[in-house]
Amino acid sequence: MDTHTTRPGNVGNTLICLSVSFLKVCNCCRGYSAIRKYLIIALVCFVYLFFTVHVNHTSTRQDKRADLWTRNSVYSLNPRKTYQDPTGEEVNESLSPTRSNVVYITLKSKRHKPAIIRGTVRPKLRRKKVKVRPQGGTQGKAKDARHNTNTVDKQLGYSELDHSDYSTIRIYSERAPPWFSNDDIMAMRFLADGKITQIDEVAPPGFSSLILFKSATNHTDDADACRKCCGIVRRPLDMSEVFAFHLDRILGLNRTLPAVSRRFHSLGDGQPCPVVLWDPTLSPVVDQPSEKLNWGSYQSALKYKCWHRGTIPKPEWSCTSIHHHEWSKLVVFDFLLQIYERLDKNCCGFKPRPEDTCVELGHHEECTDKDSIELTHIVHRRHNPHHLVFFNNKGYFDRDEENLDFRLLEGIKELPDQSVSVLKSQRLREKLLQSLFLDQLYWDSQGGRQGIEKLIDVIERRAKVLLTYINAHGIKVVPMNS
Repeated sequence: MDTHTTRPGNVGNTLICLSVSFLKVCNCCRGYSAIRKYLIIALVCFVYLFFTVHVNHTSTRQDKRADLWTRNSVYSLNPRKTYQDPTGEEVNESLSPTRSNVVYITLKSKRHKPAIIRGTVRPKLRRKKVKVRPQGGTQGKAKDARHNTNTVDKQLGYSELDHSDYSTIRIYSERAPPWFSNDDIMAMRFLADGKITQIDEVAPPGFSSLILFKSATNHTDDADACRKCCGIVRRPLDMSEVFAFHLDRILGLNRTLPAVSRRFHSLGDGQPCPVVLWDPTLSPVVDQPSEKLNWGSYQSALKYKCWHRGTIPKPEWSCTSIHHHEWSKLVVFDFLLQIYERLDKNCCGFKPRPEDTCVELGHHEECTDKDSIELTHIVHRRHNPHHLVFFNNKGYFDRDEENLDFRLLEGIKELPDQSVSVLKSQRLREKLLQSLFLDQLYWDSQGGRQGIEKLIDVIERRAKVLLTYINAHGIKVVPMNS
């Protein structure tokens, strides 16, 4: 403290000195007239009052400064402790002294309520049971509809059909990211927000059993006629289907079906499940038991570049209806996500874990005869047989770079330039964050941005491995427009 500053304890001595001075002035003024005496006395009293008030105010300020200085000294020794200022504000924990004898205190500003942004306020979730309304007006049809719904509920264990009161697809700007088409956005909104009227377990020709939900816009029980109004419900463990959809669009492949995350209160203990848009025109590329596509015929098709530049395949080439470039697009996609079920269902190209399907089913022991290994989930549309549809896109993010499945890249001599340019652009992370943010339920289910960043880290590391493989093996990067 400054030694010249008047302390509160000296106020009494100062008043005594002023009293003595006042008496001396009075003795000197005995010869003056009465009016002059009164003026002098009034002036002395005014000075006395002004000085007294000033001393009291100064001493009070010095006491407050001394108290704050003492508290700050204690706080600097234990920075984790906080205290309340006399004004009621909480002192900030981050003190940044610029000199050894000066401490700056920053008070936390009061938090203001955020502005209400349209489309971001969540109403409370309400569980509603959706009643299936019969199409006809007769009592017989109504009875049949109730009987069918109860049968499905009893068979699959559903006690209710889910319907959300708010959209989990958030698009705050005027336009969605450019890699999404208008049909993609419409499909995402339908899958996330569409009202569900019925859930069935179906087995379309060429596919295993699927859980299919139907919306209120569907007026048929036929799965083949359920176009743009039905969705496939996957297991909560298959949530990577949603990530795969966004990655496919960013890479410019456009071969996956739209997928979002949706919560079913009566399925999977209320956990979010991936739902995929159902397309009744899907069909396995080779659906005849005697003509199943295996690894040997697949490698032969890569060698002869089936359907490339308008060439008509010869019978001995073992070609399918799929264009040569489609396999290159599939390989980029499957390698980044390490999807092995399509091209390497027996896990011959990497060391599987005991919980992998190939080990549980005993397929891993059948890797000796590689050419006879069957390819699975190779799907196209019946009206568009030359293009693949990436179906069953369960990816694996827990496989490190030392155990990647390079068998997926065997026989590939060309890769799509658009996808490779995205991997080289250093903007893959930015685009994935921007894209995945649209699906709020998926974003939250993965732990927010921190969890999404971890998934992107895995994809970026694999992208570097793939780019190194391209350079090391002289893989050509060529345009592959549809």
